[in-house]
Amino acid sequence: MKEFWENEFIQTAAYYSVVILCMIVFLAVFELVTKYRNWDEIKSGNLAVAMATGGKIFGIANIFRHSIMHNDTLLTMITWGVFGFFLLLIGYFIFEFLTPKFRIDEEIENNNKAVGFISMVLSIGLSYVIGAGLS
Repeated sequence: MKEFWENEFIQTAAYYSVVILCMIVFLAVFELVTKYRNWDEIKSGNLAVAMATGGKIFGIANIFRHSIMHNDTLLTMITWGVFGFFLLLIGYFIFEFLTPKFRIDEEIENNNKAVGFISMVLSIGLSYVIGAGLS
């Protein structure tokens, strides 16, 4: 049975499955902390929300990429991936805190593409820093 779990195809499928599940959970968490409903806004054509959400998806995937590359077991990979996600979430709150002249969530909900773009780039950029720290 040990040989089964050491098969590269099985390991890849396991990592993939776990990351998809984590992605769903983490996007649900982001849905809870934003004032707008991501998927409703995206469905209605809100590009700012799509960019911000896309940045979050990329950021989460990039964190898990680093976690997979630098950890031997599935459990360790999950642990570091979850830790990285929480750092990304904290970065989101810091971004909101550091812009006292306007509310990030309100601007993104109102389809302010500039704020959506900055949110996307921030998530992507932070994911590289977090990923490097996981190495």
